[in-house]
Amino acid sequence: MRGLNQVQLMGNLGDAPEMRFTPSGKAVATFSMATSRKYKAENGELVEDTTWHRIVTWEKLAESCNKCLNKGSSVFVQGRISNRSWEDAHGAKHYASEIVAEEVIFLDKKVAEKVGAVQEPEVGDLPF
Repeated sequence: MRGLNQVQLMGNLGDAPEMRFTPSGKAVATFSMATSRKYKAENGELVEDTTWHRIVTWEKLAESCNKCLNKGSSVFVQGRISNRSWEDAHGAKHYASEIVAEEVIFLDKKVAEKVGAVQEPEVGDLPF
């Protein structure tokens, strides 16, 4: 049986994308993205809960994100969760969970115009 690893997020960038290249020359851009939800606590107080996600984009998508997105940009991201680990120079083990984006839709009108989109996507146009 095959599994399903798919994530859909809509939120805002915490910083501009950071672009770099692998030793083989592939472009990779990463950025942090915040998603928030609001709810009422038991005491009736309105609470906003924000979760931060690390987004990884590759090749042409990385180049587009790097060129067009800035801190605060609104985006819709569709991709998969990826977990990785590495050991630093001191031998300490580190772990990271990331969203490897397969699609990024720019939701800000100015950004959409910059990439040649005629109009901003409507909520009904998003794939969810």
